[in-house]
Amino acid sequence: MSPWLIGTLISSKMVAENVKSLTFEVPEWLGHKTGQHCDIRLTSETGYQAQRSYSIANAPVAGSKLIEFGVQLLDNGEVSPYLWNLALGDKIEIKGPLGGHFIWSTDMPGPLVLIAGGSGIVPLMAMLREHVAQKEKITESTRDLVLLISARTKEKVPYYIELEEYKNQYPNIKIFYTLTENTPAGWTGFSRRVDKEMLAEIVTGLLDKMPMTYICGPTGFVEAVANTLVEIGINPHSIKTERFG
Repeated sequence: MSPWLIGTLISSKMVAENVKSLTFEVPEWLGHKTGQHCDIRLTSETGYQAQRSYSIANAPVAGSKLIEFGVQLLDNGEVSPYLWNLALGDKIEIKGPLGGHFIWSTDMPGPLVLIAGGSGIVPLMAMLREHVAQKEKITESTRDLVLLISARTKEKVPYYIELEEYKNQYPNIKIFYTLTENTPAGWTGFSRRVDKEMLAEIVTGLLDKMPMTYICGPTGFVEAVANTLVEIGINPHSIKTERFG
């Protein structure tokens, strides 16, 4: 059983209107696999404790003692407002890494399809970052990677600037956005909820290549997307899901 470790906040930055990237240094950290998560525990002066799970956003690096989380600020949330207000140098309790189902590595063959609802992109960012970090490998230079993220507005797309950099720099990485509420002038992405036609379009040419598919987001979103992907021909055994809410 994983012990509780002490993490010290060393970086805090906005990556969307409602999401902060928080990076902690954990001296006893032994490393993680892409797609895993951690539990974070807060303890008040009265002894009251609150605990939540957060996906790891950074790709594994041998010997690294850093863990990055993408924390969405929730209305009336108990833990996220506290984390958002942490100052550099503040400490929290972290347990992990946890989870063995939703993991991916560059050793796994075939194309990679990543589909996120809002902050569900966090563990998928770890996968995308690992792919980019290992791009000198033959398999990574030729692997097709498709990412689709659904958000209410452009301002609520986590890691948008970083995603655009990957999209423009690497021909084999295709990134799609769909906005479900407001679209800015000149928007060239999708502007509706994820549907069968949209999914069929983004996986065009990959159906016969057995892509590994990872979906993360709210429960209803994940279930609808997974079922639709099976309808259009994605092998259900190649689909991995992680949900929240």
